[in-house]
Amino acid sequence: MSAASSAGAVPRPRVADGARAGRTVRAGRVLSVRVEGRTVAVCVALLVLLATVVSVSLTTGDYPISVPDVLRTLVGRGDRADEFIVLGLRLPRVVTGLLVGAALGVAGAVFQLVTRNPLGSPDVIGFTSGAVTGALVVLLVLQLGGWAVSFGALVGGGVTAALVYLLSSRGGVQGYRLILVGIGASAVLQAANSYLLTRSRVEDAQAAQLWITGSLNGRGWEQATPLGIGLAVLLPVLLVAGRSLTLLDLGDDAARALGVDVGRTRALVLVLATALTALAAMAAGPIAFVALAAPQVARRLTGAVGAGLVTAGLTGALMLLVSDLAAQRVFAPTQLPVGVVTGAVGGLYLAWLLVSQWRRGRG
Repeated sequence: MSAASSAGAVPRPRVADGARAGRTVRAGRVLSVRVEGRTVAVCVALLVLLATVVSVSLTTGDYPISVPDVLRTLVGRGDRADEFIVLGLRLPRVVTGLLVGAALGVAGAVFQLVTRNPLGSPDVIGFTSGAVTGALVVLLVLQLGGWAVSFGALVGGGVTAALVYLLSSRGGVQGYRLILVGIGASAVLQAANSYLLTRSRVEDAQAAQLWITGSLNGRGWEQATPLGIGLAVLLPVLLVAGRSLTLLDLGDDAARALGVDVGRTRALVLVLATALTALAAMAAGPIAFVALAAPQVARRLTGAVGAGLVTAGLTGALMLLVSDLAAQRVFAPTQLPVGVVTGAVGGLYLAWLLVSQWRRGRG
């Protein structure tokens, strides 16, 4: 019996039936990429769905714009009203949603592979709560706003990640230990967040509550640009580390036998995934459950062995854009924060996940 099982941790998801290893495509002597037909088909389908959702998001609303007019606006031939609506309001929101969803999907996939547990996501481990604490300190204690709040979220998430890692690293980091320590840290941080909210003025608490729910309302290029730069820097490094991540999923002993420096690889990918989570929180606040659900949905769609970071990122982007579209349209003219929708759907998904894993463990 493994240590994770004896500690009562939820077992990691099994590879879907019929999973295939695929074939390896080499680019030079250093880089090799495994290609699996079903995974490619799923990625293409996700891209088509993303294009459809983006088209709907750019063309519908209080000021409907046809697809040809949107295309003309994107190439600089639209009228001034269309340029303001599309380029100034809708496109920055859509791009921010795409990037935030992709960042959360990739980060969730990394955490779940490192911990070898379906509950291993920033939401559960407490990194998101740490980002909220940092933002609340800036908002309610220091009485600052704007970029200071984003910086506070970045610092809060980073400090929480470092503390959780250090507290769980005695004798080597184990997935179940990281999750248990993270759950404890999350509970403490949530209590601190509640204290900060209850001790502040009503007006300040309301403004803070809107941020910590997670929203794409009013997001512009000033939020999308830093996140896009961060993804452009961090994602290639994680993709290069994809093979090592896959080997980590086999267990530490097997990974070491295959030449992986387990401690350094785990620390590196956790730092990168934490940075992605913090950047997403900077851009849109702590949007719940995307990092938890997107990697597992992607894994079930592809049935492939491996990290699956690209598929998880595309799935996360699609989930967030669909949720934001629902938040805008279902209760129109009232626009809900997208975190309300992802929280409602994600809570149901988490309950189903816990029940299904419990039944599988009993079976």
